[in-house]
Amino acid sequence: MTTAFVLSGGGSLGAVQVGMLQALAERAIAPDLLLGTSAGALNAVFVAAHGTRPPALDRLAAIWTALRRDDVFPVRAPQVVLALAGARDALCSDHGLERLVRRHIGFARLEDAPIPVHLVATDLLSGEEVLLSDGDAVSAVLASSAVPAVLPPVRRNGQTLVDGGLADNAAISQALVLGADRVYVLPTGYACALPFPPTRPLAVAVQALSLLVQQRLIADVARYADQVDLVVLPPLCPLRISAIDFRHAAELCRRARTAAAAWLDSDAPGRPDPERVLGLHGHPSPPTGDAHRTDLPA
Repeated sequence: MTTAFVLSGGGSLGAVQVGMLQALAERAIAPDLLLGTSAGALNAVFVAAHGTRPPALDRLAAIWTALRRDDVFPVRAPQVVLALAGARDALCSDHGLERLVRRHIGFARLEDAPIPVHLVATDLLSGEEVLLSDGDAVSAVLASSAVPAVLPPVRRNGQTLVDGGLADNAAISQALVLGADRVYVLPTGYACALPFPPTRPLAVAVQALSLLVQQRLIADVARYADQVDLVVLPPLCPLRISAIDFRHAAELCRRARTAAAAWLDSDAPGRPDPERVLGLHGHPSPPTGDAHRTDLPA
């Protein structure tokens, strides 16, 4: 049996997948192949290089815990002004993300990964899904993670590529094409319990993309549930942490590990209609003042 791990995107909420990976590893569930999109692409290439043994996942958790927004979404006045003037193609530079990937990726080309890994991007001209399975690994991660207008598109093999979540946030269909018999989907979820709507452009853009890709994920899970042994781990809920707030990675890892462990040990994975754990919803906003505003500097 070929087992695929499919890791979706979600900005800072990618830390959730670390806890899920830890819970799966504790139950001796390991991937034969990996597919990643956006933040999930970063996690996928790390696991492809280092595996899912406890020391490797502890290191991945430490990477996420050390991250801050400026490492991924650096907002600098000169870049913003140039972008607004049409002299740059994004509000943020991807130099910090590139350094992060180079430091931790462990291999130069995707086809050299110890565990086969494939990343999903979107062709900016056609809107079509592009599966990246070979070639430069760093540019593949950057392409899969390039939130439109926030991070610059990546030009690769004659195509201009942006965030894979626009076309296919969780590449279940690609896992089937690659021969997977069992597919574990590791969704990052979305901030379903923000106390305030985001107001700053970066926060608005990333929250909107999170909602868009969650809708696509729900549809894809429903579509492929009868075609493969599909296990969808439940995202965290309620979740009050924005996808651009990187200060809570340790909490996200811990909560996800506990929640995934309890879920895997129950009868839930065998129930029909796995998309039921992904439904879009919201929570009443408690009167807590500005203490948990997630579009403030992080």
